[in-house]
Amino acid sequence: MIIFHIVMPEVWAAFDGDEYRAESLATEGFIHCSFAIQLERSIERHYGDREKVIVLTIDSGKLTSKLVVEPSTGGEHYPHIYGPINRGAILKHETKIVKH
Repeated sequence: MIIFHIVMPEVWAAFDGDEYRAESLATEGFIHCSFAIQLERSIERHYGDREKVIVLTIDSGKLTSKLVVEPSTGGEHYPHIYGPINRGAILKHETKIVKH
Protein backbone atom coordinates (compact mmCIF):
# COMPACT_ATOMS: atom_id res chain seq x y z
CA MET A 1 0.00 0.00 0.00
CA ILE A 2 1.30 3.46 -0.88
CA ILE A 3 0.95 6.22 1.72
CA PHE A 4 2.25 9.78 1.94
CA HIS A 5 3.94 11.93 4.58
CA ILE A 6 4.29 15.72 4.40
CA VAL A 7 7.60 17.29 5.49
CA MET A 8 8.78 20.87 5.60
CA PRO A 9 11.61 21.48 3.09
CA GLU A 10 14.12 22.56 5.74
CA VAL A 11 13.44 19.43 7.81
CA TRP A 12 13.88 17.16 4.79
CA ALA A 13 17.07 18.99 3.74
CA ALA A 14 18.56 18.28 7.17
CA PHE A 15 17.75 14.54 7.00
CA ASP A 16 20.74 12.39 6.13
CA GLY A 17 20.32 9.22 8.14
CA ASP A 18 18.71 5.84 7.59
CA GLU A 19 15.63 6.56 9.71
CA TYR A 20 13.41 9.63 9.43
CA ARG A 21 11.74 10.73 12.67
CA ALA A 22 9.04 13.37 12.42
CA GLU A 23 8.56 15.65 15.42
CA SER A 24 5.16 14.02 16.04
CA LEU A 25 6.89 10.71 16.80
CA ALA A 26 8.31 12.25 19.98
CA THR A 27 5.22 14.32 20.87
CA GLU A 28 2.39 11.96 19.85
CA GLY A 29 4.06 8.57 19.50
CA PHE A 30 3.48 8.20 15.75
CA ILE A 31 4.11 9.84 12.37
CA HIS A 32 1.06 11.26 10.58
CA CYS A 33 0.49 10.05 7.01
CA SER A 34 -2.25 10.24 4.41
CA PHE A 35 -3.74 8.08 1.71
CA ALA A 36 -3.65 9.53 -1.83
CA ILE A 37 -7.28 10.68 -1.62
CA GLN A 38 -6.51 12.62 1.60
CA LEU A 39 -3.22 14.21 0.59
CA GLU A 40 -4.41 17.51 -0.93
CA ARG A 41 -6.86 18.10 1.92
CA SER A 42 -4.14 17.39 4.51
CA ILE A 43 -1.78 19.84 2.82
CA GLU A 44 -4.46 22.55 2.71
CA ARG A 45 -5.56 21.95 6.31
CA HIS A 46 -2.14 21.81 7.96
CA TYR A 47 0.23 23.62 5.57
CA GLY A 48 -1.97 26.12 3.72
CA ASP A 49 0.15 29.03 4.97
CA ARG A 50 3.39 27.57 3.55
CA GLU A 51 4.83 28.21 0.12
CA LYS A 52 5.87 24.61 -0.43
CA VAL A 53 6.19 21.24 1.25
CA ILE A 54 7.94 17.97 0.51
CA VAL A 55 5.74 14.92 0.00
CA LEU A 56 7.29 11.53 0.75
CA THR A 57 5.83 8.56 -1.12
CA ILE A 58 6.11 5.53 1.14
CA ASP A 59 5.70 1.83 0.39
CA SER A 60 4.08 0.58 3.59
CA GLY A 61 5.17 -2.99 2.79
CA LYS A 62 8.80 -1.91 3.19
CA LEU A 63 8.33 -0.18 6.56
CA THR A 64 10.24 -1.60 9.49
CA SER A 65 7.94 0.27 11.93
CA LYS A 66 4.34 -0.63 12.63
CA LEU A 67 1.64 0.96 10.45
CA VAL A 68 -1.84 1.39 11.93
CA VAL A 69 -4.87 2.85 10.13
CA GLU A 70 -6.84 4.74 12.77
CA PRO A 71 -9.82 7.09 12.98
CA SER A 72 -8.88 10.74 13.18
CA THR A 73 -10.43 14.06 12.15
CA GLY A 74 -14.16 13.67 11.59
CA GLY A 75 -13.93 9.89 11.98
CA GLU A 76 -11.89 9.58 8.77
CA HIS A 77 -9.20 6.89 8.91
CA TYR A 78 -5.55 7.85 8.41
CA PRO A 79 -2.34 5.80 8.35
CA HIS A 80 -0.05 6.34 11.33
CA ILE A 81 3.49 4.97 11.58
CA TYR A 82 4.49 3.96 15.12
CA GLY A 83 8.23 4.40 14.79
CA PRO A 84 10.72 5.95 12.40
CA ILE A 85 10.41 5.72 8.63
CA ASN A 86 13.30 3.67 7.27
CA ARG A 87 14.90 5.13 4.15
CA GLY A 88 14.25 1.92 2.20
CA ALA A 89 10.47 2.46 2.47
CA ILE A 90 10.66 5.95 0.90
CA LEU A 91 10.07 5.51 -2.83
CA LYS A 92 10.48 9.18 -3.69
CA HIS A 93 10.21 12.72 -2.39
CA GLU A 94 8.87 15.66 -4.36
CA THR A 95 8.29 19.34 -3.81
CA LYS A 96 4.67 20.42 -3.79
CA ILE A 97 3.88 24.13 -4.26
CA VAL A 98 1.17 25.18 -1.78
CA LYS A 99 0.92 28.96 -2.29
CA HIS A 100 1.25 30.41 -5.77
